[in-house]
Amino acid sequence: MQFNPNKPAVWIDTQGVLDSAIFALESAPCLAVDTESNSLYAYQEQVCLIQCSTQDSDYLIDGLAGLDLSALGKIFADVSIQKIFHAAEYDVICLRRDYGFTFQNLFDTMQAARILGFQQLGLSAVLEGQFGLEPVRSFQKANWGKRPLSDEMKQYARVDTHYLIPLRERLAEQLQNNKLMELAEEDFRRVCNAENNVNDRSSYTPVRGYHKLAPQELAVLDALCAFRDSKAKQLNRPHFKVIGSRALLAIAKAMPNDFNDLARVEGLSPRLAKRYQRGVLEAVKKGKQSQPIFLQKHKKPSNAYIKRIERLKEWRKEKGKQLGVQSDIVLPRDILEAIAGAHPHSMDGLQKVMAEVPWRYEHFGQHIFGIINKGN
Repeated sequence: MQFNPNKPAVWIDTQGVLDSAIFALESAPCLAVDTESNSLYAYQEQVCLIQCSTQDSDYLIDGLAGLDLSALGKIFADVSIQKIFHAAEYDVICLRRDYGFTFQNLFDTMQAARILGFQQLGLSAVLEGQFGLEPVRSFQKANWGKRPLSDEMKQYARVDTHYLIPLRERLAEQLQNNKLMELAEEDFRRVCNAENNVNDRSSYTPVRGYHKLAPQELAVLDALCAFRDSKAKQLNRPHFKVIGSRALLAIAKAMPNDFNDLARVEGLSPRLAKRYQRGVLEAVKKGKQSQPIFLQKHKKPSNAYIKRIERLKEWRKEKGKQLGVQSDIVLPRDILEAIAGAHPHSMDGLQKVMAEVPWRYEHFGQHIFGIINKGN
């Protein structure tokens, strides 16, 4: 990728340098933003780097330097300054989690590309398609919590925001020309409120396939997950770097009594079996002695609700094909399910359910109302 900035990026790891940068950031009409986190290397993920670009400068803010970032939070919440992200949801969730930031006036270049029907949505692919820029080496899996960062990592991080402002201008023009800006702004507002959707905090729920276990096996899995969590916290590693979920599920099914049994568990390497044998076998024993865990059976939805869901999905799929976009652009899943569940019997009622998506109500409301009340 050709990259010829007029001046070096500003590295910020002291409060004085940050305070000087804040003046330029809060004076800018728009601001490109990205983050880098350490989810692959730490027990508790955190934002390690915040990249910001104005039309004139690039800034790299060290998230591990203990800086007071409250002034940056005010900029993110300022409705007069547009914040430009590519794939904003994850960044918004992380910044809210670590700093309590809120967001107003956001533009997501990836969502804009989705609405415009782009087939490739990664930032490198979009930049190549729009500006002919060649992809750079990826550092997405790098350890962003390690200091000092290499010059190559800093350059990669800088590029992530350096081109977002001209990319926003290019995509905004295309949205305007296709009369899709209101639809895009609808989604930009929604992503400002993005949150981690974690309701069930049971330790075993992240393990895929847990619902297929017998009640006593599930109690064993619960104890195994507690052991893994304790060990991950002790070692400051993510769960998967201690013992993978697939191996935990296999151990829970096997319920080994001793090391020989444990060594025969498929999917558990001999190295891990030997390293964690004591803790794993103690967890299995504890799980066997615990009360069985009976999963709460969810009430089966009515046939009428299921039919409304199916009809809406089929209509959404066909409309997406007509428009050349993915089906959830036509109607996001959460809104689709809310409509099917509420089953409004008037257009006013449907409008209330679709209050977050007024453009979609205006353009698709009549069709949706007819679909959900078909045959009623």
